[in-house]
Amino acid sequence: MELTLSNITKSFGEKEVLRDISLSAQSGKAFGLLGRNGAGKTTTIRIIMGVFFQDSGSISIDGKPIVRSDIRFGYMPEERGLYPKKVIMEQLVYLAELRGMKKKEAQAACKRWLERLSMEEYTNKKLETLSKGNQQKIQLAATLMCNPQIVILDEPFSGLDPVNARLLKDVIKETINDGAIVLFSSHQMNYIEEFCDDIAILNSGRIALSGNIGSIKRSYPRDRIRAVSSEPERLSEYLLKRCGDNISSLDSDEKDPTNIFIKIKEAAYKTALLKALSESNIDIDCFEVCEPTLNDIFVEYTEAGI
Repeated sequence: MELTLSNITKSFGEKEVLRDISLSAQSGKAFGLLGRNGAGKTTTIRIIMGVFFQDSGSISIDGKPIVRSDIRFGYMPEERGLYPKKVIMEQLVYLAELRGMKKKEAQAACKRWLERLSMEEYTNKKLETLSKGNQQKIQLAATLMCNPQIVILDEPFSGLDPVNARLLKDVIKETINDGAIVLFSSHQMNYIEEFCDDIAILNSGRIALSGNIGSIKRSYPRDRIRAVSSEPERLSEYLLKRCGDNISSLDSDEKDPTNIFIKIKEAAYKTALLKALSESNIDIDCFEVCEPTLNDIFVEYTEAGI
């Protein structure tokens, strides 16, 4: 299944919130929808789900206009939407019934997900008695109980401890592998890099950058190299002597001096540099191109006011 947004625009009064938003997400993959607060992410999500309707443009599934009643959506909002004073089993079953599940089917799905998330002991507890992290796991159960085809996760790891974060990672990976379309919105770029193949960065209601993360990174100049050695001073002296004409700068990491960062004048000099290192008789543990992090790219495309 493929979800496609084509030239979506949306205004509230005189304020234009989205301008010509186009993107595509496929089954069995996670798509990262990124942007600063107010960039248009939430409006885009709500339009996909049919909470709002676009002023112009179209949304399609496999090339045909979307019929939302035929699609099972799972939405985990950043601001959690469950009832704190209601018993967990009761409200999960109720929410599943609202989405078309029979009561017995909903009860079975609820039991299965509470067990999967190690939450079965809280089945008959009120939500407000749980910690914030455990409440978040209940929200995830509510999101996935109906076996959604399109899953939208908005800051799903916010406030989770490392153990619960790992559990949530496993569940998200299972959901992707089961063939769902997963739309992932987060300011935690490490999670976006871990799960998503493709991204779109929104800025002021427009897509400032989109595409495959690996391809985007490879499009940057590949002229900065990191070498790791137990003999950093000796390595630095050797490189300046052997390859000085091809090096623009050479620095060591103040926090970890075994890391040497070499800026070469042209990316094509990488091969010559690697050859020189292989002939150095100096202990070298690592040699790699320093690609920009997704965080670096995000800042570049959102801070510049594109």
